[in-house]
Parts: sequence; structure tokens; C-alpha cells
Amino acid sequence: MTRISLIQREKKRQKLEQKYYLIRQSLKKEIKKVFSQREKWKIKVRLQSLPRNSSAIRLRRRCLLTGRPRSNYQYFGLSGYLLREMIHACLLPGTRISSW
Repeated sequence: MTRISLIQREKKRQKLEQKYYLIRQSLKKEIKKVFSQREKWKIKVRLQSLPRNSSAIRLRRRCLLTGRPRSNYQYFGLSGYLLREMIHACLLPGTRISSW
């Protein structure tokens, strides 16, 4: 299990990202429209003044059950070893573990 503080930090980042999503997108569109370097620089300064954790790139996908940050399968939202255990226990219908 992951420490609860890390999971809570990730939830806080998700809330910030949702809060500033439209602002970030509008500023990025403005940068593409403007031709002047000076105007682009001013828009970039406004973009950089937003909180760092509001950027989508800082989010990390975690396992829904354990909070593990590595080897996640996006389709299931589970980590690899937990997914394998659930498939062997026949808890995920329609999936199969390959063995050779």
C-alpha cells in the first residue's frame, strides 16, 4: 500500500488541474495565435504564474486499490501484479493470462 499522504497529494493535484484546465487551454491557444515575440512572452509569463501542480503533466496514474504508481493498466485502473492476481482468481471476466 502506498502512503496515504501521497494519495492525498495526488487528489489535490487533480483538483487543481481541473480548476485551471480552461485557463491553461485558453492561454495556450493565445500563444499559437499571436505572432509577436513580445506578446508571446507576456502570455508565457501569465501561464507560468499559475500553480505548478495545476499542470496535467504532473499528475500520476495510480492503482485504484493499492495506490501503486508503477505498471498501471489504464483500461482497468489496476497495477500489474494486482491485475494478474484478479485474473487468476477469475474476478475479471473476458481476460486471459498467457502461458507458454
